[in-house]
Amino acid sequence: MSLFFRSRSFPIYILFSILILACNTKETLETQNRPNIIFIMSDDHTTQALGVYGSRLAGLDPTPNLDRIAKEGLIFDNCFVNNSICVPSRAAIITGQRAQTNGVIDLEGHIDPERQYLPKEMKELGYHTAIVGKWHLKKEPEAFDFYQVLPSQGKYFDPEFRVRGDKPWPENIVQSKGHSSDKIMDITLDYLKNQRDPDKPFFLMHHFKAPHDDFEYAPRYEDYLADTFIPEPESLYDNENNGSIATRGMRDSLTRIIGSSVSHRNLIRNQAMNIYWNDSTIYTKYRDAKDIESHEFVKWDMDPAEREYTSKVYQDYLKKYLRCVKGVDDNIQRLIDYLEEEGLLENTIIVYTGDQGFMLGEHDYIDKRWMYDESMRMPFFVRYPKSINGGTRTDAIINNTDFAPTLIELAGGATPDYMQGNSFKSILETGEEPEDWQKATYYRYWMHLAHKHQNPAHFGIRTKDYKLIFFYGKYWVDTDDPDATWNKKSWGNDFANHTPVAWEFYDLKKDPKEMNNAYGNPEYADIISDLKLQLARMRKDLNETDKNYPHIQKVVDAHWED
Repeated sequence: MSLFFRSRSFPIYILFSILILACNTKETLETQNRPNIIFIMSDDHTTQALGVYGSRLAGLDPTPNLDRIAKEGLIFDNCFVNNSICVPSRAAIITGQRAQTNGVIDLEGHIDPERQYLPKEMKELGYHTAIVGKWHLKKEPEAFDFYQVLPSQGKYFDPEFRVRGDKPWPENIVQSKGHSSDKIMDITLDYLKNQRDPDKPFFLMHHFKAPHDDFEYAPRYEDYLADTFIPEPESLYDNENNGSIATRGMRDSLTRIIGSSVSHRNLIRNQAMNIYWNDSTIYTKYRDAKDIESHEFVKWDMDPAEREYTSKVYQDYLKKYLRCVKGVDDNIQRLIDYLEEEGLLENTIIVYTGDQGFMLGEHDYIDKRWMYDESMRMPFFVRYPKSINGGTRTDAIINNTDFAPTLIELAGGATPDYMQGNSFKSILETGEEPEDWQKATYYRYWMHLAHKHQNPAHFGIRTKDYKLIFFYGKYWVDTDDPDATWNKKSWGNDFANHTPVAWEFYDLKKDPKEMNNAYGNPEYADIISDLKLQLARMRKDLNETDKNYPHIQKVVDAHWED
């Protein structure tokens, strides 16, 4: 009897084994056939400095290689950051969550390995995961299979990198020689050639340091644009009716300290200080123009001499910035050449973005932080000829919490319930915006008067046609509390008082450069009222209210109907 059952069971066992092997083989093949994904992000690369966005700089052809990628894919004209500052932006991208949900509201934030959701989800889908370049989220990027990342901002020249090793994070260090843009691409190419698992698709996050200030470009670009006049924004010299008492003060009394400038306007931080920091003579004329303690300032005047000086500073500023951009663009060509040579290009999704926008002299501002479009808008385009039609663009509104859900779905997964962002995979594949797609995006900058850039804290809503901003002018904690430590470690505030509270409203159809704050115009009363309803609803739905910050909520409540 036992022989009978053994002889009968033998073919069943073989059949069962074959079925298991077949299932495993099918799953392996499905994984191997999934597209590779390269997510490329530069630091502070704004849309004005990309040819495909048609800015005043497009005629300089600053990004021919990136433009080619963009034109072979789909370009987003309305991609926005949730907070235009490095660490919160990167946290939103890696988690798919807003600031108060992922816990990162400022530059002091971090993301623990267990909350590094994007690489964790990609690994679950069978991907070999890697991150190279700028990480900036403080804790070890442990969720990635491979990493080689800069410490914090890292250096432009001869950068060192943190790697996985025998010592605890962040003690395993690799030294390098050369410019960071070149070295970061060297590491990426080495990963693709030698470090990745060839039996798995790869998910690679390649993060340039450039063109973050102080714009230290590779020496080979010294002559790039040297004899070229860089087009200047009109608002560099005349800001018209942009802003409010929150950003300008009563009778422009705060313009000397709020918003770091190209010109000498801002007495605390301006681009002349960055470029000519060792030239003490630039301060001579202006040393007597300020009294920081009393807040009494000599009124700003863009006289002919200052206009000439501002133009000189601007030309130097933009040439340094664009030389860093040139280094990024040239290295992108190295990557494309490798992918093409190895037969990887057509099965690789290539995403390009910046971690936020950047002010290139618009409104006489440098840096980012603002909710104004040049700072808030992110470049974003995707190339994948297998499912994305080239030569297309969309004005659908997306933001950086939407990146992770989209990448996960492009990899064959589903958006996790804990992510707040929305996948725009269908927009990529059809070029069409669904009827129920989000019609607005929410923005919040927390770091009131930080880093001597002196931007007031604010939040707001942007639709395709309008923008509404509320500057609430409060520090991190209630300064009325004698036991409170208002000056957070990384903020570097210069003033221990609040700035004025104000609303700003811009009709982006009529005023795309945001030169006329029309908040007080009765013509827009109904539109503003509706935007306030949407804004209140978004703050609640996104867990972005100030229920945990009652001192701020008091200001919001007191001035909501102003």
